[in-house]
Amino acid sequence: MATKFPDHAERRPAVVTGASAGIGAATAHALAANGHPVALGARRVERCELVATEIRASGGEAFAHELDVTDEASVVAFHKAVTEQFGPVEVVVSNAGGMKPGRLWEISTDDFRRELDTNVLGPHRLLATFGAEMVQRQCGDFVVVSSDVVNTPRPRLGAYVSSKWALEGMARVLQMELEGTGVRACVVRPGPTFTEIAFGWDQAATIDVVKDAQKWGLIRHFHTLRPDAIARAIAHVVAAPRGTNISVMDISPEAVIEAPQ
Repeated sequence: MATKFPDHAERRPAVVTGASAGIGAATAHALAANGHPVALGARRVERCELVATEIRASGGEAFAHELDVTDEASVVAFHKAVTEQFGPVEVVVSNAGGMKPGRLWEISTDDFRRELDTNVLGPHRLLATFGAEMVQRQCGDFVVVSSDVVNTPRPRLGAYVSSKWALEGMARVLQMELEGTGVRACVVRPGPTFTEIAFGWDQAATIDVVKDAQKWGLIRHFHTLRPDAIARAIAHVVAAPRGTNISVMDISPEAVIEAPQ
């Protein structure tokens, strides 16, 4: 006999990685506005603390702690600090990521490995640390932030594309394995978004990426998403009523309305 899904608990502590800026910071704000106690993690912990201070000033509950998702000991220490602060975590938003441009034969294997470590193994470290207790409690949401490069691979971003394909493969298997456990997994797939992820690129590399994307017809317009748009989508996924699982959410920037001729 099927068991009725209980409603979401009133208090649902959430973790957001890569929360020092961009989509992560916006997601922390969005979840806090919906009543979630939010733990912000990133290597730039001082930036996380600034975001947490803003959340607390707005009446939310927030906690910042250093986190490097490429370091298992850091993830374990983060988990310990968060559970001591908020209790069992019900929502994990795996957002930390990195992207470095370059043609595949020009980038070093070490750089390729670093992107895989952050973008694929990082989410798995979070899952391995937080997932078992979520399954044991039969409730929770594990959200991974992917990219539209899974649908439309872009030249000169080969390591990033490879990492997001691997991430979504892992997430798809996770969704199958979680079925019937009460824990949900969702892939949020943003299109071009204005964040700091490419701020460190040199101008020539940026121009090359754009030119090659245009060459392959991958840029229809130059409007980009704002981080808060992705954040609202993530908050919507997490707030979906029990018995509902949003498995994949694609988010694309809308073209600017053209003036009549």
